[in-house]
Amino acid sequence: MGVTVESFGITNKGDKVSVYKLTNANGLIAEVIDYGAILKSLFVPDRDGKFDDVVLGFDNVAAYQENPSFFGSTIGRNNGQLYTLAKNDNDRNNLHSDFFTCFNKKMFSAEVIEEENAVKLTVESPDMDQGFPGNLKATVTYRLTDNNGLEIEYWAVSDKDTIYNPTNHSYFNLSGHASGSAMGHKLWLNAKNFTPADHESIPTGEIVSVAGTPFDFTTPMVIGERINNDDINLHFGGGYDHNFALDIKKGKLEQAAILSDDTTGRRMSVYTDLPGVQFYAGNFIKNQTGKGGVKYGRRCGVCLETQFFPDAINKPNFDSPVLKAGEEFHSVTKYVFSTF
Repeated sequence: MGVTVESFGITNKGDKVSVYKLTNANGLIAEVIDYGAILKSLFVPDRDGKFDDVVLGFDNVAAYQENPSFFGSTIGRNNGQLYTLAKNDNDRNNLHSDFFTCFNKKMFSAEVIEEENAVKLTVESPDMDQGFPGNLKATVTYRLTDNNGLEIEYWAVSDKDTIYNPTNHSYFNLSGHASGSAMGHKLWLNAKNFTPADHESIPTGEIVSVAGTPFDFTTPMVIGERINNDDINLHFGGGYDHNFALDIKKGKLEQAAILSDDTTGRRMSVYTDLPGVQFYAGNFIKNQTGKGGVKYGRRCGVCLETQFFPDAINKPNFDSPVLKAGEEFHSVTKYVFSTF
């Protein structure tokens, strides 16, 4: 148990990148790099005690500098149009901030917290960085607990009113990152409603019941069973890529989702204190080479991104993602692993 640090290479700007390896008492391992505060690897056991890496990623810094699908990335200043932002989604909208200068392309300073089996990563984002107002200081702390939970704790403060909607963009495949399609996984979501989006994946502002639709995961459903149904929202998203309105108390850490894999018996329970979770089924994962030379492709991993609702700054009926000057932002997301 504990935290070890090793070199992970050098960026094209000459920054030295390290990988922080967290190990708990049960042998689970989480590997995090200080380039982009990225979750690189996550080794968890199956029902027979066999450990596999269950997140998609790369073996070197050069690949993470490209990273077109944002594997494992910390997503920072995003989801608003109060200021002119980089139009990096269909040349019209802002997705995950500026692709070339967003948090997953920045070096974070790291502090190992041995007594918590954690690493705390800090970044300072200057006023108008990526088009957002305010000098923002933000931290992301990865903590591996002995109840087999990976906690991600977010904190931030800005000297001007700004938009802050952090999340983690890890792609999970509970059969193992090298196992191909994740569409056989089952998903339960603690959400009776979702937010429909238009053809550019921008929420319309409606909050609609999932009942009677392919978006009803209030009982566990196989992800691939309805993903190709003739539904306008699925057509727009190329499959599941939608925000779900969670049935949890505002600001309280509660269960949001359960992802499970019958093949290996792995189960991942997701907890958050934020109002939404973006379920993305990897519809647009580009064909690329990942860890160990594995070929990744469409729908080989799924994301469960805890968040404020997308475009909330422009939708007065959504919880506001505005961080007021001098106020502190704090949020926790937890992924807890078990077997069945």
